Amino acid sequence: MNETILEMTGISKSFGTVQALKEANLCLKKGEVHALMGENGAGKSTLMKILTGIYEKDSGKIVYDGNDIEYKNPKEAMDAGIVIVHQELNMINHLSVAQNIFIGRESMKGIFTDDSDINKKTRDLFERLNMVIDPKEKVGHLTVGKMQMVEIAKAISMNAKIVVFDEPTAALTESEINELFKIIMDLKQQGIGIVYISHRMDEIKKITDQVTVMRDGEYVGTIDTKKSTKDEIIDMMVGRVIYEEPKQHSEVAEDAEVVLSVKNLSLGNKVKDLSFDLKKGEILGVSGLMGAGRTEMARLIFGADEKESGEIFIHNQQVTINQPKDAVEHGIGYLSEDRKQFGVIVGMSVENNIVMTNVDNYVSGGLINDKKINETSNKFIDMLGIKTPSAHQLIRNLSGGNQQKVVIAKWLEQDSDILIFDEPTRGIDVGAKSEIYELMTELTKMGKSIIMISSELTEILRMSDRIMVMCEGRKTGEVDISEATQEKILHYATMREAVV
Repeated sequence: MNETILEMTGISKSFGTVQALKEANLCLKKGEVHALMGENGAGKSTLMKILTGIYEKDSGKIVYDGNDIEYKNPKEAMDAGIVIVHQELNMINHLSVAQNIFIGRESMKGIFTDDSDINKKTRDLFERLNMVIDPKEKVGHLTVGKMQMVEIAKAISMNAKIVVFDEPTAALTESEINELFKIIMDLKQQGIGIVYISHRMDEIKKITDQVTVMRDGEYVGTIDTKKSTKDEIIDMMVGRVIYEEPKQHSEVAEDAEVVLSVKNLSLGNKVKDLSFDLKKGEILGVSGLMGAGRTEMARLIFGADEKESGEIFIHNQQVTINQPKDAVEHGIGYLSEDRKQFGVIVGMSVENNIVMTNVDNYVSGGLINDKKINETSNKFIDMLGIKTPSAHQLIRNLSGGNQQKVVIAKWLEQDSDILIFDEPTRGIDVGAKSEIYELMTELTKMGKSIIMISSELTEILRMSDRIMVMCEGRKTGEVDISEATQEKILHYATMREAVV
């Protein structure tokens, strides 16, 4: 199956004065899994949106299945067999699985939809793809992983010849990722060409045949996955060396002040009798498998959810936190794992996002002091290296890494001393990750203390001074970074008994 099914050459695209793509290339063969990689803002999504008719290219050539093409909209591309499985799933929760797959293409019996026929078609489709999902189940009752499978099935039902996966594993469990990989290998055997966009280097090495790298909207090169190393791919992506060596020892003095104490924190089966301390200048890594209760713990501390029992002490003084406003007043900032829902307001500017939790400080005599807001925002833009044309730029136009920096700026503007980072680098490329890591280290040098929740063991070992491991709502282990290994962390992550 070495026949080329897609060739994009010299693709350029500008949005006003911003050049998003410049002479970009991509060549895909039938039955090939082809990784498309690059930092956030490298142009990967723009290239795929041009392929699928969402954007119109300024110049260049696209040859698909031997024909020059330029689709005017996504429907034209889908009808031709080019489909994207988006990271943000496009499902209608109150409809059944079968209804979602065949929406707009329903079988009819007179003037009525023939549900029995689309259920049968869906069953046949799932059998072909080795999926075990009830066609009649409401999509809203499925896990994110199962929803992803339904999206894939929908793509295949359109007789897809090319499937583009955009960060498909970002919200999946390990078992769901393995299921996805089996399906991808099955599609590969059927001769379907697959473009796989991901920042997860281990996945790229495991699942792909070729890697095309983009940087700043330009084509860098294409290499054979098996013949390349992780460092070579990273070097192509960022043009600089990225260090990800584990931390060897804690940077925090043994007698450092305890800034936060959590005692016997509980909320049903989600968080069970949890106690721990956080020291000044410390990064406390919180590890555990899906459902361990890590995010639930963070939300209780921040007052986003109401605890059933437990006490919270800040600088040895017991505090009452019933809502996020209370937490903010006590110097706690929370960077949610879902930054677009809870971290930033994408329709607002960078500067308004930075000051929004403290806007009263910028009002005088009933008037907003725009000059003061702009000055403060530019101070944090410079301090954190936020890449934006100006403080007036809308957040939605920034890359994921820079959006995350804006969230950090928001809590620094509040002068928060305790920062909870929940999956701080999820969906962020390797270069931006390194910048976030450097920033977190700098924050601790400023005396800030960080609780870092992460599902990536390499990140936990790279950044933590001390690691707390959770399983099913309990603390099952605590280890100094000098003694931490992946094996030890996973051992604690699968223990069901709380540590004494």
